[in-house]
Amino acid sequence: MDDTTPDNAEPAQSDAIDFDLLDELFRADDLEQQASGLARVVLSVFEHYYARSRHIPELAKAAFETRNWRETVRLSRHRLTIYAAYLDQLTPVLRSGLPEVATDESLWELAEREFLAAIFHRYEADFAFAFWHSLRRVLLENEWRPIAYDSGAAEGRFRCVAETVIGTLHGALPIDADLIRQVLDVPGLDAQWRDIEDDARRVAQIVAAMLQRLEPHDGEPVRIEMANAGFYRNRGATLIGRIHLPPRSDGSPRQMPLMIALLNGHDGIFVDAVLCESDEIQYAFSSTLANYHATNPYYHELAQFLAELMPKRPLGLHYSTIGFHHLGKVAVMKELLGDHARGETLDTAPGFRGTVAIGFSMPSSRYVLKIIRDRPTEGYKWGEFAGLNSVLDKYRLVHEMDRAGSMLDNIIYSNVKLDRAMFAPSLLDELLEAGVETVSLERGAVVFKHLIVQLKLTPLPLFLASASHDEARTAVINLGDCIKNNAAANIFNKDLDGRNYGVSGILKVYLFDYDAVEPLTEVKVRTNADREPGEEDIPDWYFEDGTIFLPEETISGLRIDDARLRRMFLDAHPDITTVAYWEAMQQALREGKVPPVRSYPAARRLRRD
Repeated sequence: MDDTTPDNAEPAQSDAIDFDLLDELFRADDLEQQASGLARVVLSVFEHYYARSRHIPELAKAAFETRNWRETVRLSRHRLTIYAAYLDQLTPVLRSGLPEVATDESLWELAEREFLAAIFHRYEADFAFAFWHSLRRVLLENEWRPIAYDSGAAEGRFRCVAETVIGTLHGALPIDADLIRQVLDVPGLDAQWRDIEDDARRVAQIVAAMLQRLEPHDGEPVRIEMANAGFYRNRGATLIGRIHLPPRSDGSPRQMPLMIALLNGHDGIFVDAVLCESDEIQYAFSSTLANYHATNPYYHELAQFLAELMPKRPLGLHYSTIGFHHLGKVAVMKELLGDHARGETLDTAPGFRGTVAIGFSMPSSRYVLKIIRDRPTEGYKWGEFAGLNSVLDKYRLVHEMDRAGSMLDNIIYSNVKLDRAMFAPSLLDELLEAGVETVSLERGAVVFKHLIVQLKLTPLPLFLASASHDEARTAVINLGDCIKNNAAANIFNKDLDGRNYGVSGILKVYLFDYDAVEPLTEVKVRTNADREPGEEDIPDWYFEDGTIFLPEETISGLRIDDARLRRMFLDAHPDITTVAYWEAMQQALREGKVPPVRSYPAARRLRRD
């Protein structure tokens, strides 16, 4: 079933609200009864939301098994939006039937105690509490703040379920096909394999070769720990784990991460790639549609396991990777506050000064914070500025779409308050001057109406200026992959300037500035390549409205100064400069197809066909 399901996001189900509980709440005639009723209504809606969101990974698994690629994209978008949809459904009902919820802090304080008591023994208590605070923030329109929900009972509960998160397989070296076959059985896929025995044999050979760096000895015991889950995204499925050998004589560990990427072709499921390097696995697990659909419900343990396998990626982003964006927001903000607690101060981020956004960070922080200027600076290229809300809408659009592994996710906080001492004086002056609509001071705090947080990258021109030959070559090739992946997600960056792209610590390249993004299907691809030399009349496309793109100008637009790097880029991606490539991609997107993207190095593919 290839691309057959209409791409329409499901609305939140109309029965999400228990109207019997709602009626009891509206009939309550004292504060304590209202508080109890409010807690029960909100918990009922959260339970409905949580059950539905937890069912989505199973639907994604079924979509992979049946090759329903449109459904996988729809499910990812749906999972990102239903949290807000449930809040949007409940908020007006509460406002109209119980106006006190928009004004009475004492009602919320009493209700919060009731709510906490009701969720205390639940695994998802922290997620429920985050939902509670999201609703409270919308109704009271007060500041965002990190939610701390922790207890000894919660910690004990997490340890109890750990064995259901990580499955352990035992064998001896050399690893054989039978042991790998057990690994491939972990997600319990209900679809035909192309040739699972041949895949198991090939994977065993690759793993044996990669294990050589651990100095293995035949006959040694081997332990493979695998996440008891399938991770589904776009057209693929992923298995993730690590391989343990006995420790060295000094007690140091001998272990290696393991990722197996699966695809489902017309003739069945097959292993497409095997990755055994942490950086390469992080390459695959980096920001895409903000989540893999993980079929295991224990998100704390999954996020922690992923963080152990990919320690360069912050824990908060691992929560987002598996679809728990709101818990990721809490973890990211806690990390930022921890950076400041160690004595660091926010100051202007290094690199090109944005014409639309102001970026700022702390020296050792793994994040960059941004605000959108009220008005762009003189270097703005795109005519009349559509305004702050227009730019924010583009950042929100990027968050809710398939970022294809090549656009940074945006964590957008609303009405967040940070200590004034966190800011360098010159930065604070600039924020207050350029962001009147966004930034204000309040009793020793800086209040942001909108605050964007992204993973910190090195702007591409800065990276190329100091990189080694091999690093620079890898970065410019990855830049081409970034542009192609974005095209596959129907994103075109009309400002191809390399300063809008950043390089991560593992040399992956991302687009991180979104004020110039447009749907690729709305771009008019034109060319001057068919004009005669010396022809001086104005081309017809000059008079067309909308965004015009000349593929032959890609290289000059990227502003890569080094001629050798430009040649490397063209050698790796000659099609990017052709009209045929862009028009074919537009045609595929208009037909509703889901073009494949590259989310791991081609060298790690099992077969090169």
